[in-house]
Amino acid sequence: MEIRRVVIGHDKDGKAVVEKDGMMSNVKVMPSGHSGCVMWATDDNPANPNVAEDPALKERDLPPPENGTVLRILQLVPHKPAFMHRTDTVDYCIVLEGECFMKMDDGAEVALKQGDILIQKGTWHGWENRSDTTCRLAFVLIDGVAPTKTLHPTLGH
Repeated sequence: MEIRRVVIGHDKDGKAVVEKDGMMSNVKVMPSGHSGCVMWATDDNPANPNVAEDPALKERDLPPPENGTVLRILQLVPHKPAFMHRTDTVDYCIVLEGECFMKMDDGAEVALKQGDILIQKGTWHGWENRSDTTCRLAFVLIDGVAPTKTLHPTLGH
């Protein structure tokens, strides 16, 4: 997966300038063959826009830290089964290209295509690309609280 990121910040006089412009070097290929890349992350809320280090290049778990966020791109290869999982986050998912299905723990699923937006509220889910072309998704993961109801402890294994 190749993906360009442009980061805009400020110079010493407060003028907007391009701080970074280039292809991401932190793309990870998962055992499934899917690729993922953290584009940016924040560690607190309100977020500090004046961070010196590149937060996307910091080793981190996928769920953001307490009160943090993660912007992540996920590229789904065709014809791989869904990996069921859950994070204690509210996720905004935007289908950038292609199509996929979001599967839920009861077997229900939602078909998504380019331009669709899905809001994920801490539920068990998995992503599946049944087409013959790549599907690319953008996610904003926002730290949340764990749901209060008992969840299925064996899903995702």
